[in-house]
Amino acid sequence: MAETQCILVVEDDVDTADMLSAYFEAQGYKVLATAWGEDAVRIAHDAPPDLVVLDIRLPDIDGYEVCRRLRKHRRTDNIPIVFLTERRERIDRLTGLELGAVDYITKPFDVQELRLRVRNALRRANLGTLVNPITGLATDTMIDERLAVLLRQKEWALLSVGIHGLRDFSEKYGFVATDDVVRAVALMVKNIVQESGVDDPFIGHLGEADFIIICAPSDVRALSERIGARLNQSIDYFYPVQDREDKSQTSGISFGIGVVTPQDGPFSTPLEIKVAALKAQGLT
Repeated sequence: MAETQCILVVEDDVDTADMLSAYFEAQGYKVLATAWGEDAVRIAHDAPPDLVVLDIRLPDIDGYEVCRRLRKHRRTDNIPIVFLTERRERIDRLTGLELGAVDYITKPFDVQELRLRVRNALRRANLGTLVNPITGLATDTMIDERLAVLLRQKEWALLSVGIHGLRDFSEKYGFVATDDVVRAVALMVKNIVQESGVDDPFIGHLGEADFIIICAPSDVRALSERIGARLNQSIDYFYPVQDREDKSQTSGISFGIGVVTPQDGPFSTPLEIKVAALKAQGLT
């Protein structure tokens, strides 16, 4: 029999904490809960959970500090952390990425979406975080390995593609439709790269709705233009038919595209390149 997976819920709102505990227990998980950041660090060090659902605003230390402390210790540095917060700014997501969070969900949230994101995070952890479960693209470990190779090279180019406005889209149309958008964009990016005849490309899934393409510097500008044009032409088709004629209903999703090269550094770690890739999209 498989061992029951344990989720640590760190949430100071009693109603939310009780709801999450009851819900995940009903899904077959063991659940530990605390309202305090210091207690969360102690619990995780004493008996590391399989995943942490972590609020950012806590009564003592904030969730970012909890994440920093967990990442500093070998016993807890690989625990998947899902931030659950009211903070919606892109800079907050960047901060979460820099600290090593695997997902970032804003309140109010769909509990079914949270369940699936927790399930996917646990699956990625069990698979060694090799591929994204929605798109099948390389993520985490494979991306870090490829970026580590770039750090040893003098010339390289990285194209960063981000889907912006996806949170608002998800709130209106639901997480299933949102996953369909992410999957469709990933497929279009892959097809464009293949059609372009780029030599030895690498495509990775960076975060919830961001992608990176590693290619030769001579290819990156033309590839950026083709991807941008194709995605912008396709925006309307991500929305239900009844909303496509009303442009006010299809103005939420947009795309950010940017280029990173060694000249944007210096870079000493894969994480620094990933953060630069997100910033290159221009909305930070």
